[in-house]
Amino acid sequence: MAVMPDHWIRRMASEHGMIEPFVESQKREGVISYGLSSYGYDARVADAFKIFTNVDSAVVDPKAFSPQSFVDRRAGEVIIPPNSFALAHTVEYFRIPRDVLVICLGKSTYARCGIIVNVTPLEPEWEGQVTIEISNTTPLPAKIYAGEGICQFLFLKGDSPCEISYADKAGKYMRQRGVALPKL
Repeated sequence: MAVMPDHWIRRMASEHGMIEPFVESQKREGVISYGLSSYGYDARVADAFKIFTNVDSAVVDPKAFSPQSFVDRRAGEVIIPPNSFALAHTVEYFRIPRDVLVICLGKSTYARCGIIVNVTPLEPEWEGQVTIEISNTTPLPAKIYAGEGICQFLFLKGDSPCEISYADKAGKYMRQRGVALPKL
């Protein structure tokens, strides 16, 4: 399994719509970087956020998740309370090839501020906007900037296509747009 380089990512984005919209080169001036990098793609966070709140003293249950655990915000920047988290989604829409697995890593600029990004792997033939979990591990409020880089995706190409893809399984998060809350 090999990590795929910039020219492969560019070709797959332009010829196969793997990433839309696609930013050809890394944008850095005055922003947290995003776009094509040497061996990955730095995705942007959209301006729609679901920020965790404990106003109603709800229990977080992945089998019976209550949307009331969040407050919705649409803004160019948001504040995540101390020791809390938010859900957001990528600006980009991804279409993953059958012989590729995608791994997500958080941006070092945010990580150095105690802000951790988690995304589960993008499986072969999954497509959609990626729901991003953003954790503020600090005892201070943390600011997140919409339209700027939030995470980097690494594309791992398998030696051959998988037998059963995410599309074959009719996965529950297929073709999601916006933030997708937990589903059972």
